[in-house]
Amino acid sequence: MTDRLEALEDWAAGLLGQLEPTSRNRLSRSIGQALRRSQQQRIIAQRNPDGSAYAPRKQRNLRGKQGRVKRKVKMFQKLRTASFMKLHADGNAISISFIGRVARIAKVHQYGLIDKAEAGASDIQYERREILGFTAADLTLLRDLLLLHLAK
Repeated sequence: MTDRLEALEDWAAGLLGQLEPTSRNRLSRSIGQALRRSQQQRIIAQRNPDGSAYAPRKQRNLRGKQGRVKRKVKMFQKLRTASFMKLHADGNAISISFIGRVARIAKVHQYGLIDKAEAGASDIQYERREILGFTAADLTLLRDLLLLHLAK
């Protein structure tokens, strides 16, 4: 996947160098917004960039819990919103990242790290769930948006 991304970068470098800074800024902003939408749709579908499903949550002992128990709630519902998934775009770079306390949660799931589920709990090895990543469709989207912008 990184080879295809590097090939796209090499191909587009000469074309992007000829654009004016304002046009490059506008292009990077529109590409960033399209990529963020693509990432959000993939998170809604609960899929890794390779197309595999996220590892399911571990079952918890909820016998002591009173009241209604929500089941089958999708993971990362709030994490995928634009208020947590921030876009930074300028003429030279595009980045999509998480901010605040959710950045740590996203990092633990992205790389499958060890963390505590709640304060005072023991450490847990989390399954790897790639929240952010490029798919083949994302690379095609990047190329198409670039060609569309250059055709204008």
